[in-house]
Amino acid sequence: MHTKEACVGERRLKECERGTTRIFFPLFLSHLQSWVCFSSLPSTGTKPSWIVQSALPVDPIQENYVRQVRDCIFSVAYPTPFKSRVLLVAVSKVVLEEILDLDVSITETDDFLQFVSGGKVGIGFVPLAHRYGGHQFGSWAGQLGDGRAHMIGVYTNRYGERWELQLKGSGKTPYSRDGDGRAVLRSSVREFLCSEAMHYLGIPTSRAASLVVSDDDVWRDQFYNGNVKKERGAVVLRVAKSWFRIGSLEILAHSGELDLQRSLLDFIIQEHFPSISMNDSNRYLDFFSRVVSETANLIALWMSVGFAHGVCNTDNFSLLSITIDYGPFGFMESYDPDFVPNTSDDERRYKIGNQANVGLFNLDKLLQALKPLLDSRQKQLAFQIVEGYSSHYYLHFTELFKAKLGFLGEGEDDYYLIAFLLRLMEDTKADFTMTFRQLSEITQDQLKELHIPKEYWALQDLAKHKFFSDWVTMYLLRLRRSRYTQERLWGSLCARICRESSGKKGQTVSNKGDSDSKRRKRMTSINPRYVLRNWMAESAIRKAEMNDFSGVHLLQQVLQHPFQRQSVAEKAGYALHPPTWAKDLKVSCSS
Repeated sequence: MHTKEACVGERRLKECERGTTRIFFPLFLSHLQSWVCFSSLPSTGTKPSWIVQSALPVDPIQENYVRQVRDCIFSVAYPTPFKSRVLLVAVSKVVLEEILDLDVSITETDDFLQFVSGGKVGIGFVPLAHRYGGHQFGSWAGQLGDGRAHMIGVYTNRYGERWELQLKGSGKTPYSRDGDGRAVLRSSVREFLCSEAMHYLGIPTSRAASLVVSDDDVWRDQFYNGNVKKERGAVVLRVAKSWFRIGSLEILAHSGELDLQRSLLDFIIQEHFPSISMNDSNRYLDFFSRVVSETANLIALWMSVGFAHGVCNTDNFSLLSITIDYGPFGFMESYDPDFVPNTSDDERRYKIGNQANVGLFNLDKLLQALKPLLDSRQKQLAFQIVEGYSSHYYLHFTELFKAKLGFLGEGEDDYYLIAFLLRLMEDTKADFTMTFRQLSEITQDQLKELHIPKEYWALQDLAKHKFFSDWVTMYLLRLRRSRYTQERLWGSLCARICRESSGKKGQTVSNKGDSDSKRRKRMTSINPRYVLRNWMAESAIRKAEMNDFSGVHLLQQVLQHPFQRQSVAEKAGYALHPPTWAKDLKVSCSS
């Protein structure tokens, strides 16, 4: 932790300890920091005209019109208030209390509502839009930037953690291109719910503090088919340690702004990678190595819960390797490596089975952006680092899926056992989430007898495969013995099912002494029973569009405890076969 952040955090902790663990809104605002400062504060209702200090360069042009921007990281851009009434739909109590140190009672105040909807900006605060570029669907798209998002402050909480607050859907900026700067209720509900759902699944992510809806009309052609419809404008207050992404560096490299790129890199390293010494001549190489390994880890985590991001452009890939920019995402239902949640992805570039490859593509673009700052030796080392991405990804992927299957220790054929199961799931279209969950709940005796109770519907689907009993035999063998040879089993079956040669000899594992109850407890703690399936989100959205937000609140409640069986979730059918109408459900980039 940096000294300044530590001091601020200690001061905040002392304030929170004075009779309460939370602070109230005026005190919160007094501690909220802006990226830029002014020679004098503007009077209420007016905008400042002279920027005198900033951690990173800010566009000197303060008028808010769409343009090409150079030689800066941010542009000043004020949120556009809604014209109609605004309603606070939902808040994350944990984000407010544990990240922003706020007492949840502040959500009942008009000041809070105006703050989170973009209606008012505190005196002296300077909202900003970030300039970045990116490769979209494999091609360089030039300048992109925050086209409908506003950074409204930086907060250091009582733990010394620095969080950046950003409104999404809050109006036009210089980077809006042809957009109107708004977000609709449909997409905002999805972002709010999924940000928090991913956190409780244990996946690094931005967080969502609040969701506000208005009665303002926003027009969208949801599926780009000429059918423009009226929707309602909404705003999400989202928070992250940083909103910098691969595209943040790409735009500077493509524009030849190398001094500024170096300044931004040094700022990111100093703020977010404290273990890297700023005096180290290899600091950019170390930074790249961290991003490569953490990106591999993140995508492996996505795969472990069947999550497809939907738009894995370089402008949507965080330099801190957290999940950001929730758009046409989807949690896979029937296991299918070709699953594409985004109907706008005509070439299926971002199908779930290609996410690891796309991660490599994005990291290569990051390397291209860094090359002008590296010497010849560092470039060679950086190339070796990115070459190691695939092995790092598959190692982490295998470890995650071994845990999902309840394995302890090392087994030389574990990867094949995982691949065998996934092949059976693909052939039978077994539900991804519930197959692993029900393997966590069923007993070994039930599996051994191939007695699959009706409640384990996903396993019943899987059991229709002619090789299911063979897989169960190998699975139980792996669970029960500490030392064994699978040469005959793998020699005959893996060649047919996994298309792999076995040739593995005696292997040592360490499930010895493990009990079935321990296995089930271990597996149910990492295999969720509930994820934010698109049909569940859609059900909540349809209600919300009729001013009934009970579906949003129910999902918010359930997804905070995805590993625990919940009666309200069971009653809602969240662990059952998806409804038939869900098969025709589509999501797109329109938001």
